[in-house]
Amino acid sequence: MSEVVDHLAELTGYRDRDVMDVTLVGSLRDLLEPLSVAIYRCVGETPNERWLTRARMSATDPVATADPLWADLEALPLLADHAARLECFRSRTVIVVPGMPCVTLFPLANDREVVGVLEVQSVQALDMAMRRMVSSVLRIYHNFQGLLDYSERDTLTGLLNRKTFDESFLKATMEMPAGNDGRRHWGSEARYWLGLIDIDHFKSVNDRFGHLIGDEVLLLLARLMRSSFRFHDQLYRFGGEEFVVLMRCDKDVDAALAFERLRRNTEHYGFPQVGHITVSVGYSEVKPSDSPAAAFERADKAVYHAKAHGRNQVFCYADLVAAGHFKDEDEKVGAMELF
Repeated sequence: MSEVVDHLAELTGYRDRDVMDVTLVGSLRDLLEPLSVAIYRCVGETPNERWLTRARMSATDPVATADPLWADLEALPLLADHAARLECFRSRTVIVVPGMPCVTLFPLANDREVVGVLEVQSVQALDMAMRRMVSSVLRIYHNFQGLLDYSERDTLTGLLNRKTFDESFLKATMEMPAGNDGRRHWGSEARYWLGLIDIDHFKSVNDRFGHLIGDEVLLLLARLMRSSFRFHDQLYRFGGEEFVVLMRCDKDVDAALAFERLRRNTEHYGFPQVGHITVSVGYSEVKPSDSPAAAFERADKAVYHAKAHGRNQVFCYADLVAAGHFKDEDEKVGAMELF
C-alpha cells in the first residue's frame, strides 16, 4: 500500500500533462510488472481520427517513449486499426483481450468526454485486485486532470486561457537549437507563429441578440478553430471576442493557409439566429529573442490593419512591413508584462 501511495504522490506532484502521462505509465509499470503500459489518445477530427502515443514503457525500457506532439496526423494509426482500443474508447468500459500477451484496456476520460485509453499488456490476465487498483489510480489521475483543466482552460469554450500562454510560448522558444555562438536560432524544423483572431462587430451581436447568443457564437467559433487547425496547435481564448493561436509550421505559406482556412470557414458558417459573422486575423512569426508581449504586439498590429481596411481579412505582420505599412522596429518589449 505504501508503494501505491508513493506513486500517487509522485503522479500528483506535477502540473505538466506530458510529465503526468509519463509518470502514470512508469508508476503502473512498477506496480503491475507487466510487459508494457501505454497511453493512447484520440486526436484529429471525424472521420480522420487517429491514435497518438502519449507515453509507453515496456518492462525493460529505462525511459518512456512517445509520438512527437507535432506528429503528422496522417502518419498516425487510424482508430479502426486497433479494434479493441476503439471498443474501449467508445463503450467507456474496461476491455480484456485474452492471449499472449493478454491486453487490458481502460478508458481515459475528462469531465466532458473519453479522450483515450490506457493499455496494459501482460503475460497473464490482471486479477480483480489489480484492475481495481488501476481503476483507482485512474480516478485520481482524472480528478487531477480536472483540476488542471479548471485552472488552465476557459470555462465557456474549453480552449486554453491566457494564464497558460506565457509558459507555452517559452516552451516553444526553448525548442530552438543552439548555434555555435551559444545563442538559440530557429532551425528548419522549428518555426512558430502567433496569430490573433478578433470577431468583427461582436459588440453588435451582443447588443442585438443578447449575451447568451453572444456566448453561443464564442462557443461555436471555438469549435470552428478546432476543426480549422491541427490537433497539436495551441488555441486560446484571451477574453471577450479575442482568440490566440500558437502553431508550428515549417513554411510561411502553411501558416497563411491555416489562418485563411479559419477566416473562410467562419465566413461561410451559419450561426443560429445571428447568421453570418466574420473574423479579422493578424499573425507574426515568433523570433528567437521574442518575449510573449513582443510577438503578441506584432500580431495585434496586423489585426488592427485588417480591421482598418475592411475587416474579414488575414494579414501577416512581415508582409505589412515589406509593403511599407509598418517599420520593422524589432521591438524589445521583454521587460514589459503582457498581462
